[in-house]
Amino acid sequence: MDNPEKKTLVIGATEKPGRYANLAAHSLLRHGHAIELLGLKSGEIDGHAIQTGQPSLENVDTVTMYVGPRNQPDLYEYIKSLHPRRVIFNPGAENPEFQKQLQAEGIEPIEACTLVMLSIGTY
Repeated sequence: MDNPEKKTLVIGATEKPGRYANLAAHSLLRHGHAIELLGLKSGEIDGHAIQTGQPSLENVDTVTMYVGPRNQPDLYEYIKSLHPRRVIFNPGAENPEFQKQLQAEGIEPIEACTLVMLSIGTY
């Protein structure tokens, strides 16, 4: 099992099966990663609560982004305040403006697919 202190925050989490954020949450859990879930509506995925707003979180190693660039600006300061090691911009979430801000803060932006990274062992 991965270090449970190092968590992945899934932004755009939803209970809807088939949505990539939902599939990623399930896959992260299957691969032994600790997760936090943030979405527009509360709910749960495999017993993990989907939180709303900007909850206070600690030990966030990775943020995996499943919201499009036009819905990201309200999250910029929040994500930077979590001091993650990296932010993964999944397909459709790419945002050069925010990626530059992250780099300036020493946070690595990655344009990739969390599901693919997990499946090929590069997560």
